[in-house]
Amino acid sequence: MRFASLADVRQIETDLPWPGSQPAATLYQLLSNTKDRHGRLNAMTFQMFSGPKDPAETLSWTELHARVTQAANMFRALGVKETDTVAYVLPNTTETVVTLLGGAVAGIAAPINPLLEPEQIAAILRETNAKVVVTLKEFPKTDVAQKMAEAVRNAPNVQVVLEVDLLRYLTGLKKLIVPFIRPKNPTGHHARVLDWSTEVAKHPRDRLTFADSTGDRVAAYFHTGGTTGMPKVAQHSYSGMIYNGWVGHTLLFTEKDNVICPLPLFHVFACHVILMAMLASGGHVIFPTPQGYRGEGVFDNFWKLVERWKVTFIITVPTAIAAMMQRPVNADVSSVKTAFSGSAPLPVELFRRFEKATGVTLVEGYGLTEATCLVSCNPVDGEKKIGSVGVPFPHCDVKILKTTPHGVLECEADEVGEICVANPGVRTGGTYTEADKNRDLYYHDAYLRTGDLGRIDADGYLWITGRAKDLIIRGGHNIDPAEIEEALAGHTAVAFAGAIGQPDAFAGELPCVYVELVQGASVTTEELMEWCREHIHERAAIPKHLEILDELPKTAVGKVFKPDLRKRAITRIYNAALTEAGLATRVDHVAEDKKLGLVAYLRQSGSVDEAAVAQVLGQYTRPWAWAA
Repeated sequence: MRFASLADVRQIETDLPWPGSQPAATLYQLLSNTKDRHGRLNAMTFQMFSGPKDPAETLSWTELHARVTQAANMFRALGVKETDTVAYVLPNTTETVVTLLGGAVAGIAAPINPLLEPEQIAAILRETNAKVVVTLKEFPKTDVAQKMAEAVRNAPNVQVVLEVDLLRYLTGLKKLIVPFIRPKNPTGHHARVLDWSTEVAKHPRDRLTFADSTGDRVAAYFHTGGTTGMPKVAQHSYSGMIYNGWVGHTLLFTEKDNVICPLPLFHVFACHVILMAMLASGGHVIFPTPQGYRGEGVFDNFWKLVERWKVTFIITVPTAIAAMMQRPVNADVSSVKTAFSGSAPLPVELFRRFEKATGVTLVEGYGLTEATCLVSCNPVDGEKKIGSVGVPFPHCDVKILKTTPHGVLECEADEVGEICVANPGVRTGGTYTEADKNRDLYYHDAYLRTGDLGRIDADGYLWITGRAKDLIIRGGHNIDPAEIEEALAGHTAVAFAGAIGQPDAFAGELPCVYVELVQGASVTTEELMEWCREHIHERAAIPKHLEILDELPKTAVGKVFKPDLRKRAITRIYNAALTEAGLATRVDHVAEDKKLGLVAYLRQSGSVDEAAVAQVLGQYTRPWAWAA
């Protein structure tokens, strides 16, 4: 259907009311319907290596349906019921897609980022009460198996570990060598360890051995991968997941589309926005390399992969776009209709460079894990306002709300407030698994408080201006870090900037910014500070500290990971204060505490006057403790 303006969205809502137009009640129904309509068409492709002629595994919709059926039957045979959790800690593979879908059919699928530390993985396994975990068999150049052995030791609820062996994707000499150079993985945990291929082969592919769910239920747990520290776990229902697929099919994708998605299959962007849209439309999704954009050679071969698979839609993030623009467009990309960017704000200059270099229209959108993802997008067929995240999708009600002495009120056009969302993906009262985290999370018992600051203009376009919880509070004065970051993004040498509040004994916080330069660029700290003084209009927002790093810490989907920047700032400020006071102790590390937030842990070094340390560091709001 035509998607050019807010008026088109309103017409779609009239023509296709929700939930009357919901295409299926359960995920298995949706997959079965697509198999019946488009069984012989390509559903998904996984390519182990990035070369444009390297081997790839492509499944038709009939074959994907069979594998998902088989995996769901296996999980049920292992004791997984509708309320039990199948977690997976995997890079992108065919088995990852099958586990996500099969796990959500049999029980509750819980994707976990393989880059997390073992203690974080274990915490998510405990929080989701995972009964079965699917992960990698030990393999060269990855420590996933070793990390999982440690994580499972600290997750007593896990009963079975299923191992996926990447050896099956290798050919020739590599396939012969790997068995001899595998790292050894001492399990040392209580769970049964089974081989994925052996176990799944025991079960039928042509039918479920159990009754499918009768209707809506929680089908997935996704941990937040954002910028606020320890992950929280969001609950996703069939209805929210299917809504994401419906939006993609209604507005964008058909069975004729080929979509390249080098994003991780533990994140909602790849899983809900893209994979669910393929389930609804019958389109074909391509996942290049286990690490996606991080995979060896992916950026060097990206345009040739687009040509190979006759890609019509590119799915990307700002960090990936920046890397693409450092390489020539060296292939035929005439099949591409549009590229979609999400997960983080896209600098205007990067937007323009991409469109000029490729001739491909770039569309920026917005979603979040807590809303089962999709919220808004610049209309593919209409005006794309650079810097905006477009208009809300059909059946997605977005309001900009503010708290006043007269209660919660809606903001006027272009007035900044908190972005709040009500749509089929919002589970009011049950967004997170932890009940305490759902308190004060909604306005009017319907609108999810996203924590993002934004505005809606007179044309109905949504603009994100910052994070409410990222506000720098300088002596009671609120500073939006976006103002600092956007000013620095205008400098030709700056690729990315992350602004935070560093501790200050007088003001509580002072603005501080870390910068990553464009590859090959050269600029001094003082030159960037002078740029800030000229381009940041609010005097209080001018950074008190600016530091150039080789690379800013980022999440797997390209967001600047601000907890790491805050840890760096706390360490620097506290060490400087301790040195000035002549105290012979330093910060050993800064870590996230579930109740206290970031805590600075100090090294014990001989006899230190603890009272003097308490007096010095007591001037700051962030707590400290002695390292164990």
